[in-house]
Amino acid sequence: MKKLYVIATPIGNLKDITLRALEVLNSVDVIAAEDTRHVQKLLKHYGIFGKKLVSYHNYNEEERAEKLIEILKDKDVALVSDAGTPCISDPGYRIVKKAREKGIEVIPIPGPFAAAVALSASGLPSDKFLFVGFLPNKESEREEDLKYYIDLGFTFILYESPKRVLKTLKTLEKLNPMADVVVAKELTKIHESFFIGKPEDIINLLEENPDKLKGEFVILVHPNQEKVIDIDSILTEAKQLKNQGMKTKEIASLLSKKYKVSKNEIYKKILNL
Repeated sequence: MKKLYVIATPIGNLKDITLRALEVLNSVDVIAAEDTRHVQKLLKHYGIFGKKLVSYHNYNEEERAEKLIEILKDKDVALVSDAGTPCISDPGYRIVKKAREKGIEVIPIPGPFAAAVALSASGLPSDKFLFVGFLPNKESEREEDLKYYIDLGFTFILYESPKRVLKTLKTLEKLNPMADVVVAKELTKIHESFFIGKPEDIINLLEENPDKLKGEFVILVHPNQEKVIDIDSILTEAKQLKNQGMKTKEIASLLSKKYKVSKNEIYKKILNL
């Protein structure tokens, strides 16, 4: 039997690939890729030609695993994903599992992993963290999962699409408005950006700048368990400030800082005073 190499590839910048990864890609006979068009771009960039490419994805992975096991009897195979480390929030694990079951040597070639890249530059506590990946599509399930991760009390990391990033942030604001959040966008690419703040801050920023709602997102959250809020004190103080002529938005902003509560939450409570 030959060897199966699991190779991490760049998540954006094509220079983010190890010398060892290039060496292996040059030496193997076959490359199994989630999308052969992506790997062809990488191979062409580094002058690697003449490789047999086999595509695999979530819908054909079982079938492709059998085919690759046959190929591995005579030839070395490299397993790559579209970007980053294969098998992590990407297809590929069934191929690795089948190879292990057949006694084939599996060799990891480490490299980029978007969650770790984002965490390293986030400034959030990283001594203990949970990688979640994508949340469920169904809103009720997404909220239930977020409640669970928030209750754990340590940093957790999500992947999100441009279409759902605001929905996820709004659910997060509802569940834990004082959470510390970092949203990383287009990591290692030209338009790489980090948005930092409470859920409300980032929601406002993205809604005011819809052009920023493009690309691939990593959401990092460090839960901040809220203190018990003295609603009566907030309402009493809000009435006093309103009687002094202060506007509702100004009151909400002032009391939000004082009581460490979401500005939106306070605004809703004092709107009809």
